[in-house]
Amino acid sequence: MRALVTGATGFVGVHVAAELCRRGHEVRALVRAGSHTEDLIRLGATLCPGDLRDRASLDAAMRGCDALFHVAADYRLWAKRPQELYDTNVTGTTNVMQAALGADVAKVVYTSTVGVLGPDPSGVADEETPSSISQMSGHYKRSKFLAEERVREMCRAQGLPATIVMPSTPVGEGDTKPTPTGRIITDFLNGRTPATVRTGLNIVDVRDVAEGHVLAWERGVVGRRYILGNRDMGLRELLGTVACIAGRPAPTAEIPYWVARCAGLIDTWVSGSLLGREPRIAVDAVRMAARCMYFSPRRAVDELGLPQSNVEAALARSVDWFQRHGYVQGAR
Repeated sequence: MRALVTGATGFVGVHVAAELCRRGHEVRALVRAGSHTEDLIRLGATLCPGDLRDRASLDAAMRGCDALFHVAADYRLWAKRPQELYDTNVTGTTNVMQAALGADVAKVVYTSTVGVLGPDPSGVADEETPSSISQMSGHYKRSKFLAEERVREMCRAQGLPATIVMPSTPVGEGDTKPTPTGRIITDFLNGRTPATVRTGLNIVDVRDVAEGHVLAWERGVVGRRYILGNRDMGLRELLGTVACIAGRPAPTAEIPYWVARCAGLIDTWVSGSLLGREPRIAVDAVRMAARCMYFSPRRAVDELGLPQSNVEAALARSVDWFQRHGYVQGAR
């Protein structure tokens, strides 16, 4: 198979490219100018210069491909110019899918997010949990909600052969930016997390997420969603696990949600609005923490064979990688 991977320089995307190469497939990677491509070159991927907003570059990269893995997204919980998230996540996704239709690609795997699912009365959401744009907090979630709606509509109306995967909270090595989840870990390792809020996440090994993408290409039903997740963990449990791995004391204090929300509002206003720089406590991140983000991966496990690797081992690889690559002060 010859596959085009967008977002291949990102945390999930590079692991998807690695999994495809491991299975012997030919990988093309859409890369923007100035991107760090050392890992992709080491994998033997073919680099295709392009941009999601440039349809001609997408057509050129897609030519002759059997599969498309559209992993690219603007994953920020704060942006000085929020329109950039919609340009990449909505317009860019539309451009990529139209290019796939034009190139007659046999199968598309689109990377959505569990963030577009609404809250479930049981506390654990799945692929059928209803949601609406009004339930989406922040521009990132709204833009991803609109992007997935566009993909599903193209499946219905234009015959786009796309399967949708919805990663929960991936952890592991190679989170170079890092992602908002990676920042939770690095902030703790750098002593910037004296207390937690009462919230929770569904944690999954990023390698399992990458394999889930390939399994979705092999076995996924067109138009069907699959949550790529594993284990629900409260934030205190998550940081307690990281603390144990790193040999540090875990935070024991828990602050009320309203205190965190006030801190987020102030930091977003001062850092974002007045100083024009990314806040450490983005108010959209605090809004997301208002409920536990717990999800069931049962469909992906049963229908795709999604692995359920040990999350403590994935967290240990994450901690080790951050320490070895200079993200933790004083670490060797």
